Amino acid sequence: MKLTLEGIRDRQAWEKAGIALPGYDVETVQRNGRERPVWAHFGIGNIFRIFLGSIADRLIEDGDLDSGLSCVETFDYETVTKIYQPYDNLALAVYLAGDGSKREKVFGCFAEAVEGKRTDPESWSRLQEIFSAESLQMVSFTITEKGYALRGRDGQYFDFVKKDLENGPDQAGSAMTIVTSLLHQRYLNGGQPLALVSMDNCSQNGQLLRNAVLEVANAWKEKGFVDEGFLTYVSDESKVSFPWTMIDKITPRPGEEIARELTQRGVEDMDIVITSKRTYIAPFVNAEEPQYLVIEDSFPNGRPPLEKAGVYMTDRETVNKSERMKVTVCLNPVHSALGPYGMLLGHENFADNMSDPELLALADLVGKEGMEFVENPKILSPEAFLEECLKERFPNHFLGDTSARIVTDESQGLAIRFGENIKACAKKYGSAERLDGISLALAGWLRYVLGVDDQGQPYVLSPDPLAPVYQEELKHVKIGDPESAEGALRPILENANVFGVNLYEAGIGEKVEAVFREEIAGRGAVRETLKKYLS
Repeated sequence: MKLTLEGIRDRQAWEKAGIALPGYDVETVQRNGRERPVWAHFGIGNIFRIFLGSIADRLIEDGDLDSGLSCVETFDYETVTKIYQPYDNLALAVYLAGDGSKREKVFGCFAEAVEGKRTDPESWSRLQEIFSAESLQMVSFTITEKGYALRGRDGQYFDFVKKDLENGPDQAGSAMTIVTSLLHQRYLNGGQPLALVSMDNCSQNGQLLRNAVLEVANAWKEKGFVDEGFLTYVSDESKVSFPWTMIDKITPRPGEEIARELTQRGVEDMDIVITSKRTYIAPFVNAEEPQYLVIEDSFPNGRPPLEKAGVYMTDRETVNKSERMKVTVCLNPVHSALGPYGMLLGHENFADNMSDPELLALADLVGKEGMEFVENPKILSPEAFLEECLKERFPNHFLGDTSARIVTDESQGLAIRFGENIKACAKKYGSAERLDGISLALAGWLRYVLGVDDQGQPYVLSPDPLAPVYQEELKHVKIGDPESAEGALRPILENANVFGVNLYEAGIGEKVEAVFREEIAGRGAVRETLKKYLS
């Protein structure tokens, strides 16, 4: 059985293998999507394929959408050439339940995969066609928070962004300048309305996207590349809207065991690909069943009936409360607290952290600390959401999620995952010193950055732009010599850009330092420190 348009014609073989196939004509759906694009998406990796793909697939199955999605990749082009094109843009979704059962389905809802390359005339022409189409209603994004960044830690433009701003829309090469250039093309072709929908796991993501687009547009206006009318167009949210969203679904890297099992059942070419940019991707995507998507209902050119596929359509305030509930209390802080300790204590599978008595206690504590400052979004219960995470989702060993994946890019989320509650606590009590769970979490992340586990064994840090920077800053810190940390942490902990607040001004910096020093006291010190604070 091949995961291709020709291969899925043999429905009997797939059904015998227990794998569901689309109940619609995939070729027609793909053709409609190319001829009348309705929904385009940037960042076409694992979470897009199984989460947003499931939404589109359900809408198409129910007759509420008749066109496939246009899939655009601006970062890792091997995703297009090695995962989409060889499989005729099909994807095999594998849902993993906590009891070990699986549910599998082939998605045929992806119309095309396009490389976001300005230097490739064919790809660029196709992108301009997509953005010029009157039928286009929404462009969504899962490009990670750093995909929206125009400036570095020093506040200066990244070199590649500076180049794009100086050269104008015809030479755009990075995600935000490419999007702004394509919006300019839409403006020149009549300025039809459009919704740009960030679905990345970051605070006020719609505002982040809007700020980036407007900054690029203003820079080009100052240099004479675009006119005032274009600025008016992208600034008017009745023309170009930037809805805020909250998205949640745990989507690990593709599992080797799943690849082997699919192969044994007769599905061909299920090899996992590790691209040159360290993207782990495969023809299949494995993930948990639960998923949540809350979207501000602001779509000036209309939209598919997303609510029919389980999406919560609501107002901006409710989205913001839902996002803060998830990102600052119920899910991401617990992930960010346990991921580094999982690496330090040798728990490769993240679910093993939840059976470790100290880490389970840390998860409970971090959740309880945040619950004091959460606002109830009403559409979701914070208490029920946290309980589902701690009791059902995180302990799902069959999901195969890893501590290493969790700590990927962790530095980019510390400000929102912990900084918001630190600020709230300091405001309420005058100091955040009482936050034992967050202190342990931040100290644990810095201890992880040293690259040596609690038994003195080295490990490879997961990709993160700041981890190697801090590893260099902490290079003189020695395990077994707490005094070697003297003065080393202050430049890090007082950096409000990383933590959302100067931790010393918030009254928690000294406590993080103290925990860190205890955790480098020697072999086994991490475990003993956790026991001390969590007993």
